Amino acid sequence: MTWNIWWRFGPRWRERQPGILATIDRFTPDVVALQEVWSAEGSTQAHQFADALGMHAVFASPSYPRTPEPTLTPEHDGVELGIALLSRWPILEQEVIPLPARHRSWDPVALRVRIAHPVGPLPVAVSRLEHATTFSDDRLAQARLLADLGTDPASDGPCPSLVMGDLNAAADSAVLRPLREVLVDAWTAGNGAADAVTLPSTHPSAPLEAGPELVDQRIDHIFYRPGHEDQLVSVESAVIAGDAVDGVYPSDHRAVICDFRWRNGRPGETYDA
Repeated sequence: MTWNIWWRFGPRWRERQPGILATIDRFTPDVVALQEVWSAEGSTQAHQFADALGMHAVFASPSYPRTPEPTLTPEHDGVELGIALLSRWPILEQEVIPLPARHRSWDPVALRVRIAHPVGPLPVAVSRLEHATTFSDDRLAQARLLADLGTDPASDGPCPSLVMGDLNAAADSAVLRPLREVLVDAWTAGNGAADAVTLPSTHPSAPLEAGPELVDQRIDHIFYRPGHEDQLVSVESAVIAGDAVDGVYPSDHRAVICDFRWRNGRPGETYDA
């Protein structure tokens, strides 16, 4: 699962937390990439979710957008904004990697981890890309970096390599070409609906100012490649989640959930995530 969970932006952020947790719990994903995650007072939103779900968590910051300056409300004082990963299995390694960002005075990051999947290390890269379409040079450079992370020979092994996140670009956008050239779009591989949307204009607080390149598009993505040349990877399903829970939308984004299965080229060796 990958999901932009809207930090403390928008109305009723406290009331949205149970809906985020309930949605993750309903779909029981093994791995969850989260964007717009808060960190405050020695804890993070991701670690609180992990504690409630019996999962493991890692958090990194800063990420897009920049934490509001000046703060919009006293509740934002000292609160960081970042990205995170939840995993059913322990996290073996984590690395925080700066993204190229020539137009920003700060360094947004990607998060690369290796997860202790039962069959072997599962490599995952999580990020959120530049949202300003004016800065498409940065967006392309960031997509190239994610493509490099997803194809790094150090990720070769018994599990597929995953790249997940809010990439702020539609599936057919030129911004994502570096990823499409070397990785597989799991949504398409899983026969997900061609007209799927993850930033809908129908949301009560839809960021319509983002424009038609982002609004009413599928801008949240999961890409993958096999871990070795004989590995056969299939995406069993691809669905959208994030409907209102008790009348409250958990986020202005919808989540993308893909169910993977792979074989390592020998009879009986089939695995899931």
